[in-house]
Amino acid sequence: MDPRIREHAQTIVDHSTRVEGGDNVVVSAPAVADDLVTAICELIGERGAYVVTTSSDPRFMRAYLRASEKEEFETPEHQLALFEESDVLINIRAETNATEQSDVDPKTNAAWRRAYKPIQKEALSKRWCLTQYPAKGSAQLAGMSTEAYENFVYDAVSLDWEKQADHQQQMVDLMNDADEVRITSGDETDVTMSIAGNTTINDKGEHNLPGGEVFTAPVKDSVEGEVYFDLPLYRQGREITGVRVTFEDGKVVDYSAERNEEVLDGVFDTDEGARFLGELGIGMNRNIDQFTYNMLFDEKMGDTVHMAVGAAYPETVGDDNEVNESAEHVDMIVDMSEDSVIELDGEVVQRNGTFVFEDDF
Repeated sequence: MDPRIREHAQTIVDHSTRVEGGDNVVVSAPAVADDLVTAICELIGERGAYVVTTSSDPRFMRAYLRASEKEEFETPEHQLALFEESDVLINIRAETNATEQSDVDPKTNAAWRRAYKPIQKEALSKRWCLTQYPAKGSAQLAGMSTEAYENFVYDAVSLDWEKQADHQQQMVDLMNDADEVRITSGDETDVTMSIAGNTTINDKGEHNLPGGEVFTAPVKDSVEGEVYFDLPLYRQGREITGVRVTFEDGKVVDYSAERNEEVLDGVFDTDEGARFLGELGIGMNRNIDQFTYNMLFDEKMGDTVHMAVGAAYPETVGDDNEVNESAEHVDMIVDMSEDSVIELDGEVVQRNGTFVFEDDF
């Protein structure tokens, strides 16, 4: 076994989820990630915890959703019960075919997301970690050789997370002292939002591994302006490109995409909350220096900002503000490396991807 797999497993168990004796742990992964699951289970056993493993191969869900053809689903109570009895949830991504679910109707996917919402909410209340195993399908989607992608993944997840957290804390402190954010990029992105009373989180490789962003929630009805998400995303096995969104009073009132706009139709029609922003994130992981069509990595890249329509993370929302509720959480990215500015209360804190606290600002 590649020693980097064992190092990855140790980071997940000891840093990201802090597994302790007596914990009930669920590990979900496709078969291609068996080496990482094996290493994780070994560490869980050494720490005196208990483990259940489940398969998350997207072929299974594709088969189920296509066969069901339902407009509405019921929440799978047996999975909810498993999560309720668990202390730690570890979810491993590893693609053998990134477009596996491309022929599932977006409306069916939206219906499933609505039914799954209570499970999603329960999962977020646990010690959870989402991470990536460098499978060949993931490498192919990124346009990289298997070896190059392995190096890319392990370099990103094996950072000195204490040092990275110190670097990011500088931006966290600036945002926690601010009320309004304005983001401009090129001629097509100019958006403002209030973050007054909300909390900015320092993502240091715990819930997401790799980490490397700072994120918060906008005040729900405060988002105004237009955003051109110039980097693509994969959603439901489809590439969505050239997304343009207009916000008024916090709500998406107009949108378009150059490719696969129908997937956005399904997202925005999922529920009322899917038309509001739940997250504003700023990428700060300089080890992630290549776009890979994998949001777990792409949203952490330096020189980027991402915004997620749908559910807000409750820990980012102040007591006096409303938590946006939705079955969706869809991140989309703006490249901030050129002709781009982030302002906090009218003061420039990032210009063309460089932060005010960096030497070459």
